[in-house]
Amino acid sequence: MEPIDSAFIPEGVKRCSFKWFLFWVGVMQVPLLIGVAGYVICWALALNQTYLNNNYPFGLWIAADLGVIALGGGAFFTGFLRYVINIDELKNIVNFAVVVGVICYASALGILAVDIGQPLRGWHIFWHANVHSMLTEVAFCISCYFTVLLIEYLPLVLENRQINKYGFFHHMGHHLHVAMPAIAALGVFLSFFHQGSLGGVPGVMYARPFCFRTGFLVWPWSFFLFILSAMACGPCFTILIARITEGFARKQLVKRNVIDILAKISGVLLCGYLILKILDTLYAATVTAANVGATFGSFYANEPYGYWVLIAELGVFGVVPCILLLIKATRQNQNILLLACVLNCCGIFMNRWIMTVQSLAVPVMSFDKFFSYHPNWAEWASTLMWVWIGVVVIMISYRYLPIFPQEKELNPS
Repeated sequence: MEPIDSAFIPEGVKRCSFKWFLFWVGVMQVPLLIGVAGYVICWALALNQTYLNNNYPFGLWIAADLGVIALGGGAFFTGFLRYVINIDELKNIVNFAVVVGVICYASALGILAVDIGQPLRGWHIFWHANVHSMLTEVAFCISCYFTVLLIEYLPLVLENRQINKYGFFHHMGHHLHVAMPAIAALGVFLSFFHQGSLGGVPGVMYARPFCFRTGFLVWPWSFFLFILSAMACGPCFTILIARITEGFARKQLVKRNVIDILAKISGVLLCGYLILKILDTLYAATVTAANVGATFGSFYANEPYGYWVLIAELGVFGVVPCILLLIKATRQNQNILLLACVLNCCGIFMNRWIMTVQSLAVPVMSFDKFFSYHPNWAEWASTLMWVWIGVVVIMISYRYLPIFPQEKELNPS
């Protein structure tokens, strides 16, 4: 049975009935409303409704914020590979990478809107900017790059069958496509600095030897590690969401050679990141910690932050997916590839949690006590709300926009 909105669906492809589409969009509103409740409580009654405190001003929100920004790195890096390096095969997935990037950066800004406590004063970040703060540069770059992502997303909207019939929108979409290499290059520039600065923030905290790093000129090593880790993980997240979308659509949407190119590049970058991260960890253990009179073991003396954290981050969520992505046979096995992508994405979240929450957990004075932290329901609800919003955005984009150029070829009527 043909959907009643078939005139808006890309030509030559099939979609489920409009009734089923509305049903699943409606289902997604339930967890979304729970998240809205968390937002309302935090805004109306202040952040004392959370488990954040003076010991943990950075908690789930900041760790999740840094994590989704890294996952959204697939948008800028895939755009860089497609439009700047000119890997032509990636034209078949770059549109979807932009959709994923829009969701990730909207999530980051949305999480920050609840984390700042007084969202009506959010404009102070821009109007009363602290020019000596890395966070000011991060706020500017994230906001600007989100705008760039919306500009990259706009041509997809203008290519909708009904919208594209109007000459003005048709020509506007054409000119945006022509300008896309320049737009993508601007996005790479903005992403480079805010990804790095997010790593630079814990890296310059000299009073926290667990995360403090020396570095190159004004940048600590963590600045570059954050950039490289986002480049290594972002494409894997794009692959993971594309495969999940294929699973729900019950059809192949992207040719496997395209996925293989992204997976191989991600594996090479992850390998480079792990080498540098291991060297960084060894330097921190033997030099940085010793210079402040601390032992490396003291950083892992308090549960739940034992040595298992280090083993899990670098081994289970680092070395294992790296090997799986570098070996052609495992990379081209779809189930193993999914496992590698999941492990890689878990690794990026674990790294961001370690560099924020665990960094604050480690006592720095002999008389300091260890205080544990775990998020409460309001923090979880307001964070996970953006997952459901992202699902709805992907559902709408997949139904009405030509985000998968190879779909018609792979699924002839």
